[in-house]
Amino acid sequence: MTNLTQKDADARIIKNSDYVSCTVAFIDCKKPGSHLKENYSIIGPGVTSSDEQVVNLPEPHGFNIGAAAMPNGITNNLHIHFTAEVFIVQKGEWTFRWGSNGENEIVGREGDIVSVPTWIFRGFTNTGPDDGWLFTALGGDNTGGVIFHPEIINEAADYGLYISSDNTLIDTTRGDTMPDESGRIAPMPAADVDQLREVSPEEMRKRVVTHADRDFRPAFIDARLPGCGAEIAPVIGFGLTQNREHMSPIANPHGFSIEWLRLGVRTHVSRFTLSDKMVLIVRSGKIRLTFNEGGDVAVDLAERDTYSIPAGTVRAIEALGDAPAEALIVISGDHRKRPEFEPDVIDAARAMGFALDAGGYVAKAALLPSYKRAS
Repeated sequence: MTNLTQKDADARIIKNSDYVSCTVAFIDCKKPGSHLKENYSIIGPGVTSSDEQVVNLPEPHGFNIGAAAMPNGITNNLHIHFTAEVFIVQKGEWTFRWGSNGENEIVGREGDIVSVPTWIFRGFTNTGPDDGWLFTALGGDNTGGVIFHPEIINEAADYGLYISSDNTLIDTTRGDTMPDESGRIAPMPAADVDQLREVSPEEMRKRVVTHADRDFRPAFIDARLPGCGAEIAPVIGFGLTQNREHMSPIANPHGFSIEWLRLGVRTHVSRFTLSDKMVLIVRSGKIRLTFNEGGDVAVDLAERDTYSIPAGTVRAIEALGDAPAEALIVISGDHRKRPEFEPDVIDAARAMGFALDAGGYVAKAALLPSYKRAS
């Protein structure tokens, strides 16, 4: 079990005011229509190519959390990722495009989540208000960087920009030395572009979970205890839910799971531990996290704040104030996550007639046999 001091706990909160943008993160940073992009690396470096990028929490998590902000009409140009890339629309309206020439489009609005397959070109444009905001989740501690579309790489050279083979942005206009051809990323040959997989609009729609698609249900063994009743809506992979009727809409491996957590006014999730690192990003409302068995350490989170909970830490999650709260939960690994609630929570649930079956799902206690395999 990992106990946190107040100092330890405070060090793991990344307030939205702590996010630091980088406007020279990628090779298209001087391209008209893309020059006003703001890239954020909140947990891990993500795919930035700039040594100017500030990373709020460099500690490895098995995934990266970042964000993008761009004025209306500004575009992040076509590029390829090697690990999972998931967009979470926090605010505004965004048009995502994909395909060898960005010929396919889908629109994401507030509360929507889009998971783009690896090894296809993708890009996006802020087609909503100027203060639009996207969070991103990327697979792995080392994402491998990105490959930009050949047209973007060729155009960037006109501005003195190149990408080295180790994914570092080279700007010859500021005095950087241009590597020879073997030391920089060349445009992808047309024959290789033609060999990239094609993803139909129908297939991509299956990788989108809109705000309206979310399937919130009571999630935990404490659901009927006083002041509890938190709900979860799965999005990607196996998350925290103990409701056996839950099914994640996006099931292919990402290296992490994503689900929405919803807390009613003044409701909470009782104390539990988890053997994996867990990140919360507050979408709306205010949330208090309390840590350790005695609940003697606490931090408060507001909209757009990000928090990283270490593995093995006892935590409770509570909605503050007179409004409900929602948060995105990202947990490392493709396996099913197994929250372990404190014994008094399990006992209180059993007193109300509920227990966890051998699969870890909530069931009527009266239906469960007392079974122990003989040694």
